[in-house]
Amino acid sequence: MKPDWDKLMEEYKDSKTILIADVDCTTSGKELCNEIGVRGYPTIKFGDPNNLEDYKGGRTFKDLKKHADENLGPSCGPDNLDLCDDEKKAAIGKFVAMSVADLDTFIDESTKKMETAEADFKKFVEGLQKQYEEENKKKDETVEEIKNSGLRLMNLVAAQKRKERASVFAAAPGKKDNKEL
Repeated sequence: MKPDWDKLMEEYKDSKTILIADVDCTTSGKELCNEIGVRGYPTIKFGDPNNLEDYKGGRTFKDLKKHADENLGPSCGPDNLDLCDDEKKAAIGKFVAMSVADLDTFIDESTKKMETAEADFKKFVEGLQKQYEEENKKKDETVEEIKNSGLRLMNLVAAQKRKERASVFAAAPGKKDNKEL
């Protein structure tokens, strides 16, 4: 992915409105990465520097370039109201009328709700994983029990009987009723 990312940075190096950059989260960029919520590497964030979003698209140059062309640059917000539709302008107006303390409270509550949703989902998935492991173990034990009950030997005996039967049929051509075999 790094060569494609470097190619994308080169593509936008002269842009006045779009910044494509990378940060080493293991050294001097560690504080910034913690601040913006980087939890794994590589992580791609995009959007307004005050409200970066996680990128979940493809990792090839073609995918990255398409996303950049379609999603980066000036966008609707308090500094670019001319880029907003009426619904977003009304929402921004509502938020502008709120105090910073009220905005912070709302942001904190919303963030906690998202974190709770993530934690609940993680717990749910862990429960599914545990259930899967238990059922898989049960299945493996049942299969092993069946195999140990003589299935292999039954298959060998059945194969031998089929072989004997086939050789009897081959030895008695013309005999049409082989029920006694």
